[in-house]
Amino acid sequence: MSSVATSTDDHMQEHPGLPLPRRWWAIAAISFGTSLLVLDGAIANVALPTIARDLGVSNSVVTNVVTVYQLVLVMLLLPFSSLGDRMGHRRLYQYGQILFMVASALCLFANSLPVLLLLRALQATGAAMALSVSAAMLRHIYPANRLGTGLGVNSVIVASSSALAPTLGGYIVGNFDWQWVFVAAAPLAIVSLVLGQALPTPEPRERPSDWIGSSWSALCMLLVIGGLQLATHGQALVGAVILFAGFVSIVLLVRRERANPAPVLPVDLLSRPVIGLSALASMTSFIAATSMMLSLPFRMQEAMGYDPQTVGLLLLPFPLTMLIISPLSGWLSDRIAATKLGVTGLGITVLGLLSLGFMSNDPGETGIALRLTFTALGFGLFFAPNTRLLLGRAPRDRAAAAGGLQSTARLLGQAFGAVAVGILLAGGLGMGAAPMLVSCALCLVAMLCSLTRYHFRDTSPPGTN
Repeated sequence: MSSVATSTDDHMQEHPGLPLPRRWWAIAAISFGTSLLVLDGAIANVALPTIARDLGVSNSVVTNVVTVYQLVLVMLLLPFSSLGDRMGHRRLYQYGQILFMVASALCLFANSLPVLLLLRALQATGAAMALSVSAAMLRHIYPANRLGTGLGVNSVIVASSSALAPTLGGYIVGNFDWQWVFVAAAPLAIVSLVLGQALPTPEPRERPSDWIGSSWSALCMLLVIGGLQLATHGQALVGAVILFAGFVSIVLLVRRERANPAPVLPVDLLSRPVIGLSALASMTSFIAATSMMLSLPFRMQEAMGYDPQTVGLLLLPFPLTMLIISPLSGWLSDRIAATKLGVTGLGITVLGLLSLGFMSNDPGETGIALRLTFTALGFGLFFAPNTRLLLGRAPRDRAAAAGGLQSTARLLGQAFGAVAVGILLAGGLGMGAAPMLVSCALCLVAMLCSLTRYHFRDTSPPGTN
């Protein structure tokens, strides 16, 4: 590793990654696989009103098409990460893609909401199988000193797919039966499977199955996310009780998992200050980003008077900027300490959020675009280096657990962000500066985690590569 790289605060030991040209085929396989999972998670939003009319259900009920997918995904990520270490990453990844394709094909025959929800749960199960080990495979594909670059490329795929999903979904709903929305991403799975022979094949590890830990971990996520959903949908007391039960269950599970050498809930990784603080910084920053992106459309439509189509266009500078900054940030994270990049990025983000929060109700399209671009610049400088540090610090035999931890932090952050916006809107605070101030506070927490993490850079053992 170069002298510049070893000056960073993650000190990953050198490993060669896959040889060329196999590395490029493996990158393509991962890229197509990531695209299909991101597309499927976001493409259904545009079709919800059409599905509600066709199936004769209310708008509030049809949102379960999205909620069920997200809930199953966050429940199963950590259990499947543990399973991936035992059965092999590539095998679990490709089994997940096959299950996803089968469930997608069956969606063509969905003619009732219960059937559609069941198939969405199957799709989410396949997605969880693939996502739980995708980050671990990235670590095996790229050399250690280019992992940041790899994460930057992967971030571009995620951002591109997220930006494409609403447009593609709208086109399909406008020209075909809505069922085709759930099939649109399946061809990408076929391409990924064809290229999948190039993916790394780390040896499965002989570990006893921990079905109790896996089931318990899934139950904890169900209670936490389910409680949040109920609390924000008019059942505050019941939701609060379930949420409290979820936190109690997590505490008890942590006590159990401490004695496990390879726990499903990765308390062994979270106990390492660098990894634990990176995971917390990841979750709080995703809460901040989600709160910003969910609250802005309400303010733009109801306070600024823009129509929905114009709002969609006005929000485009954020993902477009991320497309440019993410690979640059990943490349820089191979050369500059993650803490320096991350804290700088979060500082920029805070300034951008403040400019969004206190802008007038007539800032002009250019003013909105500049503020969103500046904020995206900050988030982009933070995400890839933070993820690189989280994954790179984990021992290689716990790479899947680290990847599952990062994905779980992201999904929990998105869920908590949606809840925060719901609470602010219910309290009449969602149209002003309050959502951006909340996001600022969360970014400051992430910044504090990054600064604190820096002091543990030499005492937390690096991953064994």
